[in-house]
Amino acid sequence: MRTPVVDELARNRHTSAVVAGLVVGCFLTWNVANVGAAADPLAEAYGVSLAVVGLLTTALFLTHLLAQLPSGIWSDRVGPHRVALAACAFAAAGNALLLIDDEIALGIVGRLVVGLGSGAGFIAGLDLVRAGGGGPVLHGVYGGATMAGGGLALVIVPPLTDATSWRATYVAALVLALAAAVPTALVRGLPRIGQSSRGVLGDRRLLPLGLLQAATFGLAVVAGNWIVPLLERQDVSAALAGALGGLILLAGIVTRPLGGGLALRRPAEGRRLLAGSLVAVAVGALLLAAGGPTWLSGLGALCLGLAAGLPFAALFEAAQRLRPDAPGAAVALVNACAISAVLVGTPLAGLAFGLPGDGRVAFAAIAGLALAALLLTGRLPTPTDAIGSHGGDRRY
Repeated sequence: MRTPVVDELARNRHTSAVVAGLVVGCFLTWNVANVGAAADPLAEAYGVSLAVVGLLTTALFLTHLLAQLPSGIWSDRVGPHRVALAACAFAAAGNALLLIDDEIALGIVGRLVVGLGSGAGFIAGLDLVRAGGGGPVLHGVYGGATMAGGGLALVIVPPLTDATSWRATYVAALVLALAAAVPTALVRGLPRIGQSSRGVLGDRRLLPLGLLQAATFGLAVVAGNWIVPLLERQDVSAALAGALGGLILLAGIVTRPLGGGLALRRPAEGRRLLAGSLVAVAVGALLLAAGGPTWLSGLGALCLGLAAGLPFAALFEAAQRLRPDAPGAAVALVNACAISAVLVGTPLAGLAFGLPGDGRVAFAAIAGLALAALLLTGRLPTPTDAIGSHGGDRRY
């Protein structure tokens, strides 16, 4: 039986671009969560506290953020496949640097380089799907792929590092970066839609979309980076903590494509869907903050992960619809807001582990921020809120 994903793939002009985009999005976002999944072994290897280990994630997201808008602009100008190849090269080089020694200073430098790759890769991967002819459903599938990368890191890295060493965290990331470059190098002849990034930074309609992306994807990444240490402090084994923590990101594999399908079939329901998602994110975070039995924490992780994934396609479809003249740059600006939230929130959440409650206060704060974002749901644009027109069908 045919599904919306199969139908959309069949209509695509460049299926190879869609496949490359999905692989880049999945494999490079492994780097977003792999350090959090091995926080305790890395702290021991580097001889530092968990808060300092949090700086490794902060370093990645700093350059991940800085790479967003430039990669969106260049994706519009020279083609997303070229930007994606550069992203794979940065991710591979950074992880190779991380393997040299167990000095924290070198670790921070390596993660800064990796962040250039993960940041550019996220934008270029989504633009590859767009340039290949993908619509809301495949945008949702792309969102699921990016959640799969980080979610699988949370599941695989804890037992992998237990069985080998802290270096396994970076070896796996290096192999994935090289693997992602293979299908990307085969992409040719994409149509160029975006021509200019003029006015994107000053487009106020994109800001609410960015803040809502921060309240869903951004908060989910913060939670995903610290859920393993949270559960381990509740006497949950590293393997089980990783499996339960992986639900926060892996659940998006289901709900991001589902949200894309809803955005396609019922675009007018976007605001109601977003409001429900924010409430569910808050509920999931509160269940984790409760510090109850393991099954309750698992339920909270699942609830948070499922809810955070639903709005992904609708938010990015809205950004591309508002700026069809610069879709890559518009997506980059929206996602930069979420990365800013991760950049600030991740080290703050790490500091919460030094407070009473062993980090539970951080998850309570995540719940509060998600509920506060409900005030922005009325700013989600309708399907008719668009300007400009698509550029000519040029070839890269």
